[in-house]
Amino acid sequence: MTTPKRRLPVMADVAKEAGVSHQTVSRVLNDHPNVRADTRARVEEAIIRLGYRRNLVARALVTKRSRTLGVVSFDTTLYGPASTIYGIEQAARSAGYFVSIVSLKSIDAAGVRDAIDYLAEQGVDGVVVVAPQRSAARALENLPSGMPAVAVEGTHSADVSVVCIDQIEGARLATRHLLQLGHETVWHVSGPSDWLETEGRMQGWRAVLEEAGRDVPEPLAGDWSPRAGYEAGKSLARMAGVTAVFAANDQMALGVLRALSEAGVRVPDQISVVGFDDIPESAFFSPPLTTVRQDFDVVGRHCIEVLLRQIDGHVGGPPADMPLDGGPAAYERLVVRPAFVVRSSTAPTR
Repeated sequence: MTTPKRRLPVMADVAKEAGVSHQTVSRVLNDHPNVRADTRARVEEAIIRLGYRRNLVARALVTKRSRTLGVVSFDTTLYGPASTIYGIEQAARSAGYFVSIVSLKSIDAAGVRDAIDYLAEQGVDGVVVVAPQRSAARALENLPSGMPAVAVEGTHSADVSVVCIDQIEGARLATRHLLQLGHETVWHVSGPSDWLETEGRMQGWRAVLEEAGRDVPEPLAGDWSPRAGYEAGKSLARMAGVTAVFAANDQMALGVLRALSEAGVRVPDQISVVGFDDIPESAFFSPPLTTVRQDFDVVGRHCIEVLLRQIDGHVGGPPADMPLDGGPAAYERLVVRPAFVVRSSTAPTR
């Protein structure tokens, strides 16, 4: 004989156990303020005793909300995208939302559109697109009508809200620090050309040198990897007059440090090196790396706040000139300021 399966408790069972109405249980589950504290506690205790799990499908049919947000990203092995997604997921869970992630092997307009269409079919309430490349940013110009959306590191040309870290200011902090130490100029190892972060960091670096009336060396192109930094470092070690290097991320800075060490160049006695990101390992490089810190938790929190303002304030996405119920403009741009962390890889020039 087979043992019959135990029936899962439903809301009516919770109401009976707690001695309240079905509507009262619903108010507690939806965190309605008009519930007495002792009644709320009784319902919550009944939920725990019975092991009740709310039916999210049924709830979505009633509220027209799935309590799920979509995230589109790519190459989550890179520190920046991975940390951004983690920050978004933590902020979403704190707000009571689940996250459905679509990770693409490469970013292009068709791939981003397909990912957003897939998430829309799953009934997500809104989407966050981690769009660090121009190709991804262009894909946001054709979002599904009525879909609340936020782009991370995207451009502000499309009708979509953007949350980003001030890449230009971060590069300015790094370059200014090296000039203040007495270095005549600063060499730059850049990221891939299609990345918006590459563009912003190069722009900030170049601006500080030009404002100070210094020579602007030709950047050495990289691809975010330690290998690219290592190759750039070997070239820099052979050049005369190089005393300061700003690498566009910490991984490439690691490669630069390795190449300089192999060439017998002492850091920071002969060449100072600055990175960007402040990855957890940067404090343990040899020497510990001076770098620009990005606060991905703040980025994630702002993304969810902006997205929920859209969902709660104007589900359906109004035109850009329509305000949010007396709040900010429908399409927002929030810029997070980076911090600068000084460690042992930089020193005054000799």
